[in-house]
Amino acid sequence: MRILFIARYRDPSMHRKVQWMAQQPGVTIRAIYPNLWQDELVRVEQRAADEVGLERRVLPMFGSPADPHRAFYRSLAFGMAGFRPQIVHAEEEPDSLAALQIALCRRLWAPQARLLLHTWQNLDRPLSRPVRWVLARTLSAADGIFCANREAVDLLRRRGYSRSTPLIPAIGVDTELFTPRQPKRSGPFVVGYVGRLVAEKGIDTLIDAVRLVSTGSTGAREKLPRPLRLRIIGAGPYESHLRHRMDEADLTGTVEFLPPVSPSQIARQMAKLDALVLPSRTTPVWKEQLGRVLLEAMAVGVPVIGADSGAIPEVIGDAGLIFPEGEASALAERLRRLLSDPLLTADLTRRGLERAEQEYSQRVLAARTVDFYRQVVQ
Repeated sequence: MRILFIARYRDPSMHRKVQWMAQQPGVTIRAIYPNLWQDELVRVEQRAADEVGLERRVLPMFGSPADPHRAFYRSLAFGMAGFRPQIVHAEEEPDSLAALQIALCRRLWAPQARLLLHTWQNLDRPLSRPVRWVLARTLSAADGIFCANREAVDLLRRRGYSRSTPLIPAIGVDTELFTPRQPKRSGPFVVGYVGRLVAEKGIDTLIDAVRLVSTGSTGAREKLPRPLRLRIIGAGPYESHLRHRMDEADLTGTVEFLPPVSPSQIARQMAKLDALVLPSRTTPVWKEQLGRVLLEAMAVGVPVIGADSGAIPEVIGDAGLIFPEGEASALAERLRRLLSDPLLTADLTRRGLERAEQEYSQRVLAARTVDFYRQVVQ
């Protein structure tokens, strides 16, 4: 089975899924990635390379690879005629120019191949007429669309798509990189946030919750089993606002900001945490679509707390704590529970490790993806 796999992957932990896919019996893969990725957190240059059962090729793009909708590849054929794929799997949103480009190339150069796309989208936003035109053509062309969350499946159905929609996220957690650490048993209780510093991530709610835990209901400094610290790792336009919020809350010695780190270093940073919080806040145009940082923390053995925005409760399941988005007092209560209950912390750690490995590891997602390939080509 010959697979042409096109995705905007940019680091080895993402590529690991494709490596696992290539190890499945009877599978040959040509993977195409952007030759350059740059966003507010990382810049990565990539080169072609070959592995057993796997060719890796790179292409430049028109527009920013970090733009999921308007960027497209500098290619007229993606090598389809020579490679002769049975499946063209593009991890591109159906309403994107790249998905339309790949669908047209498949029609011209590999009409016998099945076309599979992917969607993260879980919010029914108004679409312009040109975007609706693109979406209609890609939905008509796609033989299946992988969905990152249940709401994405529901949205496709409301838009009239009736073909297969397997619930398989594009990216899980690389459990070869994110491995269990030894739990911390002394020192400050370090709560972490890792990611973009933007308003919709709700980091101000997390700062307010830390203030509530530190000061208690009376406003006096509360006696805690361990001193509480908040570590914010990332960058973005909201950083100055968050620093001002920290100063207003008199948390200068409690909150620290660290710059973004490479994917290979995130696991080491995760291992230094006692809990990770993803306090995302839904907006009219966005809500959390997966929350990969939750999976990474669970795989390292760090208990997680998430807001009830979008797919977060679906991802966490019974392996963490959930709070109503935007409610700092509710988040503070969850933090106090972890601080004061070692048995709860140990139980969530165990559940998180199991869930990350059994449901969201790159190895498991790779096997499920190839199983779907086999169904499609039957």
